Amino acid sequence: MGGPRVETDSLGSREVPGAAYWGIQTLRARENFPVSGLTASRHLIRAYAFVKLACVRANLELGGLDAERGQPLARAAEEMAAGKFDAEFVVDVFQAGAGTSFHMNVNEVLTNRALEILGKPRGDYATLSPNDHVNRGQSTNDTFPAAAQVATLLAARELRASVTTLVASLRRQGDELGRLGKSGRTHLKDAMPVTLGAELRAYAGSLDRILEALPSVERALAELPLGGSAVGTGVNSVPGFRARAVAELGRLTGLPLVVARDPFETMQSRWPLGFASAWMRTLALELVRIANDLRLLSSGPATGFDEIRLPEIQPGSSIMPAKVNPSAAECLDMIAFHVVGADAATALAVQAGQLEINVMMPLAAYEVLFSAEILTNYLPVFARTCVDGIRPNRERLTRFLADSTALATVLTPRLGYLKVAEVLHEAERTRRPVRELLVAKGLLTPDEVEALLGEAALTKLTEPVP
Repeated sequence: MGGPRVETDSLGSREVPGAAYWGIQTLRARENFPVSGLTASRHLIRAYAFVKLACVRANLELGGLDAERGQPLARAAEEMAAGKFDAEFVVDVFQAGAGTSFHMNVNEVLTNRALEILGKPRGDYATLSPNDHVNRGQSTNDTFPAAAQVATLLAARELRASVTTLVASLRRQGDELGRLGKSGRTHLKDAMPVTLGAELRAYAGSLDRILEALPSVERALAELPLGGSAVGTGVNSVPGFRARAVAELGRLTGLPLVVARDPFETMQSRWPLGFASAWMRTLALELVRIANDLRLLSSGPATGFDEIRLPEIQPGSSIMPAKVNPSAAECLDMIAFHVVGADAATALAVQAGQLEINVMMPLAAYEVLFSAEILTNYLPVFARTCVDGIRPNRERLTRFLADSTALATVLTPRLGYLKVAEVLHEAERTRRPVRELLVAKGLLTPDEVEALLGEAALTKLTEPVP
Protein backbone atom coordinates (compact mmCIF):
# COMPACT_ATOMS: atom_id res chain seq x y z
CA MET A 1 0.00 0.00 0.00
CA GLY A 2 2.99 2.29 0.53
CA GLY A 3 3.90 2.84 -3.13
CA PRO A 4 2.02 2.94 -6.41
CA ARG A 5 0.81 -0.16 -8.22
CA VAL A 6 0.81 -0.72 -11.96
CA GLU A 7 -2.49 -1.40 -13.72
CA THR A 8 -3.20 -2.13 -17.36
CA ASP A 9 -6.20 -1.34 -19.54
CA SER A 10 -6.78 -1.43 -23.30
CA LEU A 11 -4.71 1.72 -23.79
CA GLY A 12 -1.64 0.61 -21.85
CA SER A 13 -0.22 0.59 -18.32
CA ARG A 14 -0.12 3.31 -15.68
CA GLU A 15 0.87 3.73 -12.06
CA VAL A 16 -2.08 4.08 -9.66
CA PRO A 17 -1.81 5.16 -6.00
CA GLY A 18 -1.41 1.99 -3.95
CA ALA A 19 -3.97 3.00 -1.32
CA ALA A 20 -6.71 3.78 -3.84
CA TYR A 21 -9.55 1.38 -4.51
CA TRP A 22 -10.14 3.07 -7.85
CA GLY A 23 -7.97 2.04 -10.77
CA ILE A 24 -6.46 2.97 -14.10
CA GLN A 25 -9.61 4.06 -15.93
CA THR A 26 -10.57 6.32 -13.04
CA LEU A 27 -7.05 7.74 -13.15
CA ARG A 28 -7.45 8.57 -16.82
CA ALA A 29 -10.82 10.23 -16.15
CA ARG A 30 -9.30 12.39 -13.41
CA GLU A 31 -6.58 13.53 -15.79
CA ASN A 32 -8.91 14.07 -18.73
CA PHE A 33 -11.69 15.94 -16.92
CA PRO A 34 -10.30 18.25 -14.21
CA VAL A 35 -13.32 20.52 -14.59
CA SER A 36 -15.17 21.50 -11.45
CA GLY A 37 -14.00 19.53 -8.44
CA LEU A 38 -17.62 18.40 -8.05
CA THR A 39 -18.16 14.68 -7.60
CA ALA A 40 -21.15 12.34 -7.61
CA SER A 41 -23.95 12.77 -5.08
CA ARG A 42 -24.31 10.29 -2.24
CA HIS A 43 -27.64 9.23 -3.73
CA LEU A 44 -26.02 8.25 -7.04
CA ILE A 45 -23.23 6.35 -5.27
CA ARG A 46 -25.72 4.49 -3.11
CA ALA A 47 -28.03 3.76 -6.03
CA TYR A 48 -25.18 2.45 -8.16
CA ALA A 49 -24.13 0.19 -5.29
CA PHE A 50 -27.64 -1.23 -5.16
CA VAL A 51 -27.64 -1.69 -8.97
CA LYS A 52 -24.36 -3.59 -8.83
CA LEU A 53 -25.46 -5.69 -5.86
CA ALA A 54 -28.70 -6.59 -7.64
CA CYS A 55 -26.76 -7.55 -10.76
CA VAL A 56 -24.26 -9.66 -8.83
CA ARG A 57 -27.06 -11.53 -7.06
CA ALA A 58 -28.96 -12.06 -10.33
CA ASN A 59 -25.82 -13.39 -11.99
CA LEU A 60 -25.07 -15.68 -9.06
CA GLU A 61 -28.58 -17.08 -9.17
CA LEU A 62 -28.65 -17.54 -12.94
CA GLY A 63 -25.10 -18.78 -13.46
CA GLY A 64 -23.58 -15.62 -14.83
CA LEU A 65 -21.02 -15.48 -12.00
CA ASP A 66 -19.37 -18.15 -9.89
CA ALA A 67 -19.65 -17.93 -6.12
CA GLU A 68 -15.90 -17.46 -5.62
CA ARG A 69 -16.04 -14.14 -7.41
CA GLY A 70 -19.67 -13.22 -6.82
CA GLN A 71 -19.76 -13.44 -3.04
CA PRO A 72 -16.88 -11.00 -2.39
CA LEU A 73 -18.32 -8.68 -5.03
CA ALA A 74 -21.69 -8.75 -3.27
CA ARG A 75 -20.01 -7.94 0.04
CA ALA A 76 -18.11 -5.06 -1.56
CA ALA A 77 -21.34 -3.67 -3.03
CA GLU A 78 -23.06 -3.89 0.37
CA GLU A 79 -20.20 -1.90 1.88
CA MET A 80 -20.41 0.64 -0.91
CA ALA A 81 -24.14 1.04 -0.31
CA ALA A 82 -23.38 1.71 3.36
CA GLY A 83 -21.13 4.63 2.38
CA LYS A 84 -17.80 3.00 3.16
CA PHE A 85 -16.14 4.06 -0.10
CA ASP A 86 -17.71 7.47 -0.77
CA ALA A 87 -14.28 9.14 -0.82
CA GLU A 88 -13.16 6.78 -3.60
CA PHE A 89 -15.55 8.29 -6.16
CA VAL A 90 -13.29 10.97 -7.54
CA VAL A 91 -14.49 11.45 -11.13
CA ASP A 92 -15.71 14.97 -11.91
CA VAL A 93 -19.43 15.28 -12.65
CA PHE A 94 -18.44 16.78 -16.03
CA GLN A 95 -16.89 13.76 -17.70
CA ALA A 96 -16.99 11.45 -20.71
CA GLY A 97 -20.40 11.01 -22.29
CA ALA A 98 -22.95 8.55 -20.89
CA GLY A 99 -21.16 8.31 -17.53
CA THR A 100 -18.63 5.66 -18.55
CA SER A 101 -15.95 7.30 -16.40
CA PHE A 102 -18.05 7.18 -13.24
CA HIS A 103 -19.31 3.67 -14.07
CA MET A 104 -15.75 2.38 -14.32
CA ASN A 105 -14.91 4.19 -11.09
CA VAL A 106 -17.67 2.08 -9.51
CA ASN A 107 -16.49 -1.15 -11.16
CA GLU A 108 -12.87 -0.60 -10.12
CA VAL A 109 -13.71 0.20 -6.51
CA LEU A 110 -15.85 -2.93 -6.23
CA THR A 111 -13.25 -5.08 -7.94
CA ASN A 112 -10.37 -3.94 -5.76
CA ARG A 113 -12.36 -4.30 -2.55
CA ALA A 114 -13.45 -7.80 -3.62
CA LEU A 115 -9.81 -8.67 -4.39
CA GLU A 116 -8.89 -7.46 -0.92
CA ILE A 117 -11.57 -9.72 0.58
CA LEU A 118 -10.11 -12.63 -1.44
CA GLY A 119 -6.65 -11.85 -0.11
CA LYS A 120 -5.41 -10.77 -3.51
CA PRO A 121 -3.54 -7.56 -4.38
CA ARG A 122 -5.45 -4.60 -5.76
CA GLY A 123 -5.19 -4.37 -9.51
CA ASP A 124 -5.06 -8.16 -9.99
CA TYR A 125 -7.64 -7.99 -12.76
CA ALA A 126 -6.65 -11.41 -14.10
CA THR A 127 -8.31 -12.86 -11.01
CA LEU A 128 -11.27 -10.50 -10.93
CA SER A 129 -12.05 -8.02 -13.69
CA PRO A 130 -14.01 -4.76 -13.49
CA ASN A 131 -15.22 -5.36 -17.06
CA ASP A 132 -15.70 -9.11 -17.29
CA HIS A 133 -17.05 -9.91 -13.81
CA VAL A 134 -18.39 -6.84 -12.01
CA ASN A 135 -19.92 -5.69 -15.30
CA ARG A 136 -21.28 -9.09 -16.37
CA GLY A 137 -24.32 -8.58 -18.61
CA GLN A 138 -24.24 -4.82 -18.12
CA SER A 139 -23.21 -1.59 -19.79
CA THR A 140 -22.89 2.04 -18.79
CA ASN A 141 -25.83 2.58 -21.13
CA ASP A 142 -28.29 0.69 -18.93
CA THR A 143 -26.72 0.90 -15.45
CA PHE A 144 -26.09 4.64 -15.37
CA PRO A 145 -29.66 5.71 -16.20
CA ALA A 146 -31.02 2.99 -13.91
CA ALA A 147 -28.83 4.24 -11.06
CA ALA A 148 -29.70 7.87 -11.83
CA GLN A 149 -33.43 7.12 -11.73
CA VAL A 150 -33.16 5.10 -8.52
CA ALA A 151 -31.05 7.88 -6.99
CA THR A 152 -33.70 10.43 -7.95
CA LEU A 153 -36.41 8.28 -6.39
CA LEU A 154 -34.39 8.05 -3.16
CA ALA A 155 -33.82 11.82 -3.22
CA ALA A 156 -37.53 12.41 -3.87
CA ARG A 157 -38.39 10.61 -0.62
CA GLU A 158 -36.32 13.10 1.32
CA LEU A 159 -37.54 16.09 -0.67
CA ARG A 160 -41.17 15.13 -0.09
CA ALA A 161 -40.54 15.11 3.66
CA SER A 162 -38.91 18.55 3.53
CA VAL A 163 -41.74 20.07 1.49
CA THR A 164 -44.24 18.52 3.90
CA THR A 165 -42.44 20.17 6.82
CA LEU A 166 -42.77 23.58 5.16
CA VAL A 167 -46.42 22.96 4.31
CA ALA A 168 -47.14 22.11 7.95
CA SER A 169 -45.46 25.31 9.14
CA LEU A 170 -47.39 27.48 6.70
CA ARG A 171 -50.67 25.80 7.57
CA ARG A 172 -50.02 26.07 11.32
CA GLN A 173 -49.30 29.78 11.04
CA GLY A 174 -52.31 30.22 8.77
CA ASP A 175 -54.57 28.61 11.34
CA GLU A 176 -53.12 30.73 14.15
CA LEU A 177 -53.62 33.97 12.21
CA GLY A 178 -56.78 32.76 10.54
CA ARG A 179 -59.20 35.64 11.13
CA LEU A 180 -56.78 38.56 11.17
CA GLY A 181 -58.16 40.80 8.42
CA LYS A 182 -55.92 42.74 6.06
CA SER A 183 -56.07 44.64 2.81
CA GLY A 184 -55.81 42.41 -0.21
CA ARG A 185 -53.75 43.54 -3.18
CA THR A 186 -53.96 42.87 -6.88
CA HIS A 187 -51.47 44.44 -9.31
CA LEU A 188 -49.84 45.67 -6.05
CA LYS A 189 -52.81 48.03 -5.65
CA ASP A 190 -55.46 48.00 -2.93
CA ALA A 191 -58.01 45.24 -3.38
CA MET A 192 -60.74 43.57 -1.38
CA PRO A 193 -59.81 42.31 2.09
CA VAL A 194 -58.51 38.87 2.94
CA THR A 195 -57.06 37.44 6.12
CA LEU A 196 -53.41 36.89 6.85
CA GLY A 197 -54.29 33.31 7.64
CA ALA A 198 -55.92 32.81 4.25
CA GLU A 199 -52.78 34.03 2.50
CA LEU A 200 -50.56 31.65 4.45
CA ARG A 201 -52.89 28.68 4.05
CA ALA A 202 -53.00 29.35 0.30
CA TYR A 203 -49.21 29.11 0.19
CA ALA A 204 -49.46 25.74 1.93
CA GLY A 205 -52.19 24.67 -0.47
CA SER A 206 -50.13 25.42 -3.58
CA LEU A 207 -47.23 23.33 -2.29
CA ASP A 208 -49.63 20.53 -1.37
CA ARG A 209 -50.98 20.55 -4.91
CA ILE A 210 -47.46 20.24 -6.29
CA LEU A 211 -46.80 17.28 -3.99
CA GLU A 212 -49.92 15.63 -5.41
CA ALA A 213 -48.17 15.52 -8.81
CA LEU A 214 -45.05 13.78 -7.48
CA PRO A 215 -46.36 10.18 -7.77
CA SER A 216 -46.62 10.61 -11.54
CA VAL A 217 -42.94 11.54 -11.63
CA GLU A 218 -42.05 8.59 -9.41
CA ARG A 219 -43.92 6.14 -11.66
CA ALA A 220 -41.94 7.37 -14.67
CA LEU A 221 -38.64 7.03 -12.81
CA ALA A 222 -39.50 3.52 -11.58
CA GLU A 223 -39.45 2.03 -15.10
CA LEU A 224 -35.83 1.01 -15.59
CA PRO A 225 -33.61 0.18 -18.59
CA LEU A 226 -31.48 -2.15 -16.43
CA GLY A 227 -30.72 -5.36 -18.32
CA GLY A 228 -30.71 -3.64 -21.69
CA SER A 229 -26.92 -3.77 -21.77
CA ALA A 230 -25.48 -1.82 -24.71
CA VAL A 231 -28.52 -0.88 -26.83
CA GLY A 232 -31.53 -2.55 -25.19
CA THR A 233 -31.15 -6.13 -26.43
CA GLY A 234 -29.45 -7.39 -23.28
CA VAL A 235 -26.42 -8.66 -25.17
CA ASN A 236 -23.96 -10.76 -23.07
CA SER A 237 -26.48 -11.22 -20.26
CA VAL A 238 -27.78 -14.61 -19.18
CA PRO A 239 -31.46 -15.45 -19.82
CA GLY A 240 -33.74 -14.04 -17.15
CA PHE A 241 -31.14 -11.52 -15.97
CA ARG A 242 -33.19 -8.41 -16.77
CA ALA A 243 -36.25 -9.35 -14.72
CA ARG A 244 -34.25 -10.87 -11.87
CA ALA A 245 -31.92 -7.85 -11.52
CA VAL A 246 -34.78 -5.32 -11.50
CA ALA A 247 -36.75 -7.36 -8.98
CA GLU A 248 -33.74 -7.63 -6.68
CA LEU A 249 -33.03 -3.90 -7.02
CA GLY A 250 -36.61 -3.17 -6.00
CA ARG A 251 -36.22 -5.42 -2.97
CA LEU A 252 -32.97 -3.72 -1.95
CA THR A 253 -34.32 -0.18 -2.26
CA GLY A 254 -37.92 -0.71 -1.21
CA LEU A 255 -38.99 1.03 -4.42
CA PRO A 256 -41.72 -0.23 -6.80
CA LEU A 257 -39.32 -0.70 -9.69
CA VAL A 258 -40.40 -2.35 -12.94
CA VAL A 259 -38.76 -3.67 -16.06
CA ALA A 260 -39.06 -1.34 -19.03
CA ARG A 261 -42.06 -2.00 -21.25
CA ASP A 262 -39.93 -1.11 -24.26
CA PRO A 263 -36.23 -1.60 -23.49
CA PHE A 264 -35.16 0.34 -26.57
CA GLU A 265 -37.22 3.40 -25.56
CA THR A 266 -35.77 3.48 -22.06
CA MET A 267 -32.24 3.22 -23.45
CA GLN A 268 -32.78 6.09 -25.86
CA SER A 269 -34.76 8.57 -23.81
CA ARG A 270 -34.04 10.24 -20.50
CA TRP A 271 -37.40 11.97 -20.27
CA PRO A 272 -38.07 10.66 -16.71
CA LEU A 273 -35.14 12.74 -15.47
CA GLY A 274 -36.50 15.70 -17.41
CA PHE A 275 -39.90 15.09 -15.82
CA ALA A 276 -38.37 15.09 -12.34
CA SER A 277 -36.44 18.26 -13.12
CA ALA A 278 -39.54 20.01 -14.44
CA TRP A 279 -41.44 19.05 -11.30
CA MET A 280 -38.73 20.61 -9.15
CA ARG A 281 -38.74 23.71 -11.35
CA THR A 282 -42.48 24.08 -10.71
CA LEU A 283 -41.85 23.68 -6.98
CA ALA A 284 -39.05 26.25 -7.15
CA LEU A 285 -41.24 28.80 -8.92
CA GLU A 286 -43.87 28.53 -6.19
CA LEU A 287 -41.20 28.87 -3.53
CA VAL A 288 -39.90 32.05 -5.17
CA ARG A 289 -43.41 33.49 -5.20
CA ILE A 290 -43.95 32.66 -1.53
CA ALA A 291 -40.54 33.94 -0.43
CA ASN A 292 -41.01 37.18 -2.33
CA ASP A 293 -44.48 37.72 -0.84
CA LEU A 294 -43.03 37.33 2.64
CA ARG A 295 -40.25 39.75 1.79
CA LEU A 296 -42.78 42.27 0.50
CA LEU A 297 -45.18 41.91 3.43
CA SER A 298 -42.28 42.41 5.86
CA SER A 299 -40.72 45.32 3.98
CA GLY A 300 -39.99 48.54 5.85
CA PRO A 301 -40.49 49.03 8.70
CA ALA A 302 -40.90 52.76 8.10
CA THR A 303 -41.21 52.84 4.32
CA GLY A 304 -42.68 49.48 3.38
CA PHE A 305 -45.70 47.28 4.06
CA ASP A 306 -44.55 46.13 7.50
CA GLU A 307 -47.67 43.99 7.87
CA ILE A 308 -45.68 41.07 9.26
CA ARG A 309 -42.41 40.72 11.11
CA LEU A 310 -40.03 37.89 10.24
CA PRO A 311 -37.57 36.43 12.76
CA GLU A 312 -34.36 38.41 13.12
CA ILE A 313 -31.78 35.72 12.44
CA GLN A 314 -28.71 37.87 11.75
CA PRO A 315 -27.64 41.52 11.35
CA GLY A 316 -28.45 42.75 7.87
CA SER A 317 -25.90 45.44 7.16
CA SER A 318 -22.22 46.09 7.66
CA ILE A 319 -22.86 49.85 7.68
CA MET A 320 -26.45 50.56 8.78
CA PRO A 321 -26.91 49.80 12.49
CA ALA A 322 -29.89 47.68 13.57
CA LYS A 323 -30.88 46.85 9.99
CA VAL A 324 -32.22 43.31 9.72
CA ASN A 325 -33.02 41.70 6.37
CA PRO A 326 -35.34 38.83 5.35
CA SER A 327 -32.25 36.65 4.96
CA ALA A 328 -33.99 33.28 5.07
CA ALA A 329 -36.34 34.24 2.24
CA GLU A 330 -33.45 35.65 0.24
CA CYS A 331 -31.57 32.37 0.58
CA LEU A 332 -34.63 30.43 -0.53
CA ASP A 333 -34.88 32.62 -3.62
CA MET A 334 -31.28 31.90 -4.58
CA ILE A 335 -31.77 28.16 -4.12
CA ALA A 336 -34.91 28.23 -6.24
CA PHE A 337 -33.22 30.30 -8.94
CA HIS A 338 -30.51 27.65 -9.13
CA VAL A 339 -33.12 24.92 -9.49
CA VAL A 340 -34.74 26.77 -12.38
CA GLY A 341 -31.36 27.15 -14.07
CA ALA A 342 -30.53 23.50 -13.44
CA ASP A 343 -33.78 22.55 -15.13
CA ALA A 344 -32.69 24.44 -18.25
CA ALA A 345 -29.41 22.50 -18.29
CA THR A 346 -31.28 19.23 -17.73
CA ALA A 347 -33.70 20.01 -20.55
CA LEU A 348 -30.80 20.55 -22.94
CA ALA A 349 -29.21 17.29 -21.82
CA VAL A 350 -32.45 15.33 -22.18
CA GLN A 351 -33.11 16.57 -25.73
CA ALA A 352 -29.51 15.82 -26.76
CA GLY A 353 -29.98 12.05 -26.98
CA GLN A 354 -29.16 10.51 -30.35
CA LEU A 355 -30.34 7.17 -31.66
CA GLU A 356 -29.81 4.37 -29.10
CA ILE A 357 -28.44 6.39 -26.17
CA ASN A 358 -28.31 9.79 -24.51
CA VAL A 359 -24.66 10.53 -23.76
CA MET A 360 -25.48 13.64 -21.71
CA MET A 361 -26.80 11.56 -18.80
CA PRO A 362 -24.12 12.65 -16.30
CA LEU A 363 -25.17 16.29 -16.55
CA ALA A 364 -28.88 15.54 -16.22
CA ALA A 365 -28.27 13.25 -13.24
CA TYR A 366 -26.07 15.79 -11.47
CA GLU A 367 -28.44 18.72 -11.95
CA VAL A 368 -31.52 16.78 -10.83
CA LEU A 369 -29.84 15.32 -7.76
CA PHE A 370 -28.18 18.59 -6.75
CA SER A 371 -31.48 20.46 -7.04
CA ALA A 372 -33.18 17.85 -4.88
CA GLU A 373 -30.39 18.05 -2.33
CA ILE A 374 -30.38 21.82 -1.85
CA LEU A 375 -34.17 21.97 -1.63
CA THR A 376 -34.23 19.07 0.82
CA ASN A 377 -31.56 20.63 2.99
CA TYR A 378 -33.04 24.12 3.19
CA LEU A 379 -36.82 23.87 3.25
CA PRO A 380 -36.99 22.63 6.87
CA VAL A 381 -34.51 25.36 7.83
CA PHE A 382 -36.68 27.97 6.12
CA ALA A 383 -39.73 26.64 7.95
CA ARG A 384 -37.93 26.90 11.29
CA THR A 385 -36.04 30.18 10.85
CA CYS A 386 -38.67 32.11 8.92
CA VAL A 387 -42.22 30.75 8.71
CA ASP A 388 -42.53 29.51 12.28
CA GLY A 389 -41.58 32.95 13.59
CA ILE A 390 -43.93 35.10 11.50
CA ARG A 391 -45.66 37.68 13.69
CA PRO A 392 -48.38 40.08 12.53
CA ASN A 393 -48.12 43.83 12.93
CA ARG A 394 -51.75 44.22 13.97
CA GLU A 395 -51.71 48.03 14.07
CA ARG A 396 -50.44 48.25 10.51
CA LEU A 397 -52.87 45.61 9.23
CA THR A 398 -55.82 47.42 10.82
CA ARG A 399 -54.82 50.83 9.48
CA PHE A 400 -54.25 49.65 5.93
CA LEU A 401 -57.55 47.80 5.95
CA ALA A 402 -59.45 50.83 7.22
CA ASP A 403 -57.80 53.13 4.66
CA SER A 404 -58.37 50.89 1.66
CA THR A 405 -60.71 52.52 -0.86
CA ALA A 406 -61.17 49.11 -2.50
CA LEU A 407 -63.68 48.30 0.22
CA ALA A 408 -66.14 50.53 -1.61
CA THR A 409 -66.51 47.68 -4.12
CA VAL A 410 -69.28 46.32 -1.88
CA LEU A 411 -71.29 49.46 -2.62
CA THR A 412 -71.62 48.81 -6.35
CA PRO A 413 -74.69 46.54 -6.12
CA ARG A 414 -76.44 49.38 -4.21
CA LEU A 415 -75.09 52.52 -5.93
CA GLY A 416 -73.65 51.31 -9.24
CA TYR A 417 -70.08 51.16 -10.51
CA LEU A 418 -69.89 54.72 -11.89
CA LYS A 419 -71.39 56.40 -8.82
CA VAL A 420 -68.98 54.56 -6.51
CA ALA A 421 -66.05 55.52 -8.75
CA GLU A 422 -67.19 59.14 -8.56
CA VAL A 423 -67.25 59.04 -4.75
CA LEU A 424 -63.82 57.44 -4.61
CA HIS A 425 -62.25 60.01 -6.90
CA GLU A 426 -63.76 62.80 -4.78
CA ALA A 427 -62.51 61.17 -1.59
CA GLU A 428 -59.00 60.98 -3.03
CA ARG A 429 -59.14 64.58 -4.28
CA THR A 430 -60.57 66.11 -1.11
CA ARG A 431 -58.95 63.73 1.38
CA ARG A 432 -62.35 63.15 2.98
CA PRO A 433 -63.18 59.63 4.23
CA VAL A 434 -65.42 57.60 1.93
CA ARG A 435 -67.81 56.81 4.75
CA GLU A 436 -68.26 60.54 5.49
CA LEU A 437 -68.86 61.42 1.85
CA LEU A 438 -71.49 58.70 1.44
CA VAL A 439 -73.54 60.21 4.26
CA ALA A 440 -72.86 63.84 3.25
CA LYS A 441 -74.10 63.18 -0.27
CA GLY A 442 -77.20 61.46 1.01
CA LEU A 443 -76.29 58.23 -0.70
CA LEU A 444 -76.45 56.13 2.48
CA THR A 445 -77.49 56.59 6.08
CA PRO A 446 -74.93 56.12 8.88
CA ASP A 447 -76.53 52.79 9.77
CA GLU A 448 -76.33 51.63 6.17
CA VAL A 449 -72.66 52.65 5.97
CA GLU A 450 -71.96 50.66 9.13
CA ALA A 451 -73.83 47.63 7.80
CA LEU A 452 -71.84 47.68 4.56
CA LEU A 453 -68.42 48.86 5.71
CA GLY A 454 -68.30 48.26 9.45
CA GLU A 455 -66.10 45.73 11.27
CA ALA A 456 -68.67 42.94 11.12
CA ALA A 457 -69.13 43.49 7.41
CA LEU A 458 -65.37 43.47 6.81
CA THR A 459 -65.02 40.16 8.64
CA LYS A 460 -67.67 38.65 6.44
CA LEU A 461 -65.95 39.99 3.33
CA THR A 462 -62.83 37.90 4.03
CA GLU A 463 -64.80 34.65 3.81
CA PRO A 464 -65.36 32.83 0.50
CA VAL A 465 -68.86 33.07 -0.89
CA PRO A 466 -70.56 29.63 -0.72
